[in-house]
Amino acid sequence: MLRKLLRKLRFIELLRNENNEEGDQEVVADIQVAKKLQENLSYIEKRLGKSSDFVCRKIRLGSKDKIEAAIVYIEGLVDKTSISENILRPLMIDTRLVANEDTAVNIVKVIETNTITSGDIRYTADLDCLIDSLLTGETGILINSSKKALIIATRGWEARGIQQPETEVVVRGPREGFTETLRTNTSQLRRKIHNPNLIFEAMKLGKQTKTEICIAYIKGLVNDKLIEEIKRRLESIETDAILESGYIEEFIEDAPFSPFPTIANTERPDVAAAKMLEGRAAILVDGTPFVLTVPMLFVESLQIAEDYYSRPFYTTIIRWIRIISLFISILLPATYVALATFHQEIIPTPLLITMIAASEGTPFPVLVAAIFMGIVFEILREAGVRLPRPVGQAVSIVGALVIGEAAVSAGLISAPLVIMVALTAISSFVVSSQADAATVLRFILVILAGSLGAFGIIIGLLGLLIHMTSLRSFGTPYLSPLAPLSLRDLKDVLVRSPLWAMFTRPRTIAWQDPQRQDFRMMPHPPQDRDKSEAEVDSSDNE
Repeated sequence: MLRKLLRKLRFIELLRNENNEEGDQEVVADIQVAKKLQENLSYIEKRLGKSSDFVCRKIRLGSKDKIEAAIVYIEGLVDKTSISENILRPLMIDTRLVANEDTAVNIVKVIETNTITSGDIRYTADLDCLIDSLLTGETGILINSSKKALIIATRGWEARGIQQPETEVVVRGPREGFTETLRTNTSQLRRKIHNPNLIFEAMKLGKQTKTEICIAYIKGLVNDKLIEEIKRRLESIETDAILESGYIEEFIEDAPFSPFPTIANTERPDVAAAKMLEGRAAILVDGTPFVLTVPMLFVESLQIAEDYYSRPFYTTIIRWIRIISLFISILLPATYVALATFHQEIIPTPLLITMIAASEGTPFPVLVAAIFMGIVFEILREAGVRLPRPVGQAVSIVGALVIGEAAVSAGLISAPLVIMVALTAISSFVVSSQADAATVLRFILVILAGSLGAFGIIIGLLGLLIHMTSLRSFGTPYLSPLAPLSLRDLKDVLVRSPLWAMFTRPRTIAWQDPQRQDFRMMPHPPQDRDKSEAEVDSSDNE
């Protein structure tokens, strides 16, 4: 009975696959450019549903105005000045000066070689390819009696200018960030890295949106297998829409059920360029300023761009403050709940008396009060982020003060709990890239601490450590260089070594070309340098 059922299911699956293949073949079938201009225009209008932003400008070419042609584009996606100066004017004036253009074949050659002044021009014999090009802001030229259409790059739409990214603000460093335009973002990377080995590989994703994606990497530094794996994962995406890089992140990440991100993102071109120079690859998506970089290591969450623009001593102190803040944002509420519920004997007596006096008369257990205040904080943070900035800041400040003061005055919670929640909230903003994971872990550890005390926290941390050591980001251990331990790569983890001492790239990423610079880059005063050179000369003479 079971075998019959399995056979029937396999047969249904086989029929479904065959139907899908037939459907795909129908969609893939190419529609070639016809010789009659009107047939081509009718097909394009039908595919675009007679959309109001579709523009078709019919003209006549040649000295005797015998050849009909049409210029087609989508209004709003093109630069009209470019169309007027580089296409319309040359076609309507210069082609009349050519005497040997009686046939469509000749006129196409004349247009390509002597008429159009645009730098990017190509042919296509596929009408669907022409329509896809129109939808990306390019302009098409169709000529009667010609089986080829010309596509000219005329992209130009209203776009946001290059501004400082709000999510990665620095005191010292470049003030430029990525924008929503893909080509602007690639040009910013090209301005940072003047290297012919900087490669951009383009593809389109999304059956409906056909969003342009670009993989950027430096040939020779990046592992070739990493690029192959990125392409494989991107090409396996079959979805209707890619509206932001977050869509791609969820489709290609290694651990979809982990709270930790295994793919990094940035709005800063200098950060993306620095990661690519370490052997990583970047994934740029048209329509979003957030660029993905892979593989990602956990220690990247503790590093910001300004670390490498400031002196290393202060940067090392700030990095330790980030580490402490991350631990506070995850562990402080759970530790407070465990101490107040199970381990009062550890608390110093004067502090314990103060805490008991403050919590006297409160109706809820510490566990319930901690979870309640955590939820209130998340509500205030969400409201502060979604509202307009002036209103959001006022809501966050006034809401926190009023609700905290009112809750303590009403005897619902104790004052030490409010202090604990406020310190946790401030600490959670220090390491913003792990804020989401810290929020999830904070609630889990609070529940474990309220149930089992310190044993619950230890069990939770052990499980967390096991989970993090098992994580991989495109084959690279997530906790590298801490686990597995790599002493050479610790120069940029717990301390930030001087730039002249960081002469190698991360070994787990750029193992093909680990040498970043010469070993003898430490600066010396002039007298020491002269002395050392003299010593070298004297030794050579001897």
